[in-house]
Amino acid sequence: MRVMGVDPGLTRCGLSVVQSGLGRQVIALDVDVVRTPADEPLPRRLLTISDIVEHWLDTHHPDVIAIERVFSQQNVSTVMGTAQSGGVIALAAAKRGIDVHFHTPSEVKAAVTGNGSASKDQVTTMVTKILALQAKPTPPDAADALALAICHCWRAPMIARMAAAELKAAEHRKKFAAKVRAAR
Repeated sequence: MRVMGVDPGLTRCGLSVVQSGLGRQVIALDVDVVRTPADEPLPRRLLTISDIVEHWLDTHHPDVIAIERVFSQQNVSTVMGTAQSGGVIALAAAKRGIDVHFHTPSEVKAAVTGNGSASKDQVTTMVTKILALQAKPTPPDAADALALAICHCWRAPMIARMAAAELKAAEHRKKFAAKVRAAR
């Protein structure tokens, strides 16, 4: 499975692509950080991110995209920019029929380090080890994008089993409701 990991942001947006192998083997294929100037108008910044992400999608052909879920931060403008960046990326994926999954920072940290409260340095160190990289990925947005992709590779089988179980449970509920109606 080829996974594109995205650490969304307006000023710095981390992008990565990894390939999962047997077991927990993951191979890094590409990583970069898209930067947009803070003094540029918002639509131009989003267009820059969109253009680069679309190029990545057309170049790497990921099977799925893993995006960091924005849930709370102190600075509302930062949250808005991060959400807008993530939305542009999710839209580009949807246009191509690529599944998008969102993971919280604590899910990513727990998957990569075993500790949902791990520091950025701990995440970077583990990403470097997991991917057998010669040097730590920098800036932190690059390491975070790789961590998101790794997290999804390792969580995808569980996500698929949960979706199948939920579908099966819904089918059982329908059958049971039909039996109850028929018995009345």
